Amino acid sequence: MPSTPVSSPDEVIALRAKVSEQAAEIEHLKLVIAKLRRMQFGRSSEQMNEMLGQLELSLEELETLRAETPVEPATPADTREAPPPRKPLPDHLPRDIEEHLPSACDCPACGASLKKLGETVSEMLEYVPASFRVIRHVRPKFACSRCDTIVQANAPARPIARGLAGAGLLAHVLVAKYCDHLPLYRQSTIYAREGVELERSTLADWVGQCNALLRPLVEALRKHVLSATKLHADDTPVPVLSPGEGQTRTGRLWTYVRDDRPAGDATPPAVWFAYSPNRRGEHPQRHLAHFKGVLQADAFAGFAPLYLGGAIQEAACWAHVRRKFYDLHKAQASPLAAEALKQIGMLYAVEESIRGKPPELRRAERQARAGPVLVALRAWLDATLKQLSQKSALAEAIRYALARWEALVRYSTDGRIEIDNNAAERALRTVALGRKNFLFAGSDAGGERAAAIYGLIGTAKLNGLDPEAYLRHVIGRIAEHPVNRVAELLPWNVAAELAPPELQAAAA
Repeated sequence: MPSTPVSSPDEVIALRAKVSEQAAEIEHLKLVIAKLRRMQFGRSSEQMNEMLGQLELSLEELETLRAETPVEPATPADTREAPPPRKPLPDHLPRDIEEHLPSACDCPACGASLKKLGETVSEMLEYVPASFRVIRHVRPKFACSRCDTIVQANAPARPIARGLAGAGLLAHVLVAKYCDHLPLYRQSTIYAREGVELERSTLADWVGQCNALLRPLVEALRKHVLSATKLHADDTPVPVLSPGEGQTRTGRLWTYVRDDRPAGDATPPAVWFAYSPNRRGEHPQRHLAHFKGVLQADAFAGFAPLYLGGAIQEAACWAHVRRKFYDLHKAQASPLAAEALKQIGMLYAVEESIRGKPPELRRAERQARAGPVLVALRAWLDATLKQLSQKSALAEAIRYALARWEALVRYSTDGRIEIDNNAAERALRTVALGRKNFLFAGSDAGGERAAAIYGLIGTAKLNGLDPEAYLRHVIGRIAEHPVNRVAELLPWNVAAELAPPELQAAAA
């Protein structure tokens, strides 16, 4: 916006001081938000989510206010923060060319005719609002001139029997709700602004029918995930409305991630979610009743019975250990916590250099480089614990690591295993963001429905697909697809069909 003239040097000085103060507050808020984001996915804290939301709004308001603050043109002594460098506009976006010709075709100086010398090109990013359209399916009827037989093409299948919505609209509603965190009542309001009245109850009916339609595909996804020999597992709380009470109780969403790409495996990555009305250990025990292999998870006691028979091996998470020392170091500037972080950092440096390599190479590198660090770290933890008060927070952090030592070091002897459980924590981030907007699931059925769609959306993302394009493709085909071949519609099996036309041509 154009700057407002300032009438006196004193006002200029005051405005620049105000801008400087705003810049300092913005930087402070950015640091606080970055710190809370590091903590957000390591702690189950609704208050932290609310705090983050409030700080994000405060930062947004300050940055908006700074843009509105009138100042004189910048001088060398101006403290106003320089804008970030402008990135080129993406090549894949369609270009509309608008040519701007001079108002006259003759030279304004001498009246001679003009000839083209070149051109100046600049680009502006514009937004064209998404639009509804009606697809009219016309099926002409033909009659035989000899026997009066009438011939007409079959009606195209609808994703929802006798439903109004096409596959693209249904996919958009699902992605807006479960990926972009827009509750249905907000979507209804947005659509009304475009002149299309879609009641929340209508949208809810579509979501329910889509869930039923996609159920066989979710089951195929579950089988793919649980057929792995190594899984990442985690859970997060979901407030659920108690029917008739007007209050909420806490349900859980469990995530199970199959992703062996860091170990050089080409098997498609996938994530499956499951809902339960509480956090009892019986739920993961039921989910993993037939799983055999390595389970990388946190120290939740409900997982413990799974390790007793030996069919499932426990792999613990170094990120959880590191987080405890990190919090202590930030809170108390503890040199002992800093030393623990330094040694754990050496373990992560090894992982950076072997990511994507085959399991045997990873195991060999870990044995050679991480093995001595683990031996030294164990000795240091034992010795340090003896010097501390057993009631101190640092002693508690050390005991946490020592109690899980065998599971923590298992990764060093098995190249398939990761050093931490971040794959599962990343899968839960979209749930944490949605929970901040939705506040609660409407019922246990709503939790199960969310789990199903989160799994399909998360798996599409893991395979590099646009979730909305993927769901549009699947919803438009699954009703007529043979149920015994539904796995053909999993994301990695349709990725080639969803690739841009130029990439499909190159692959052909």
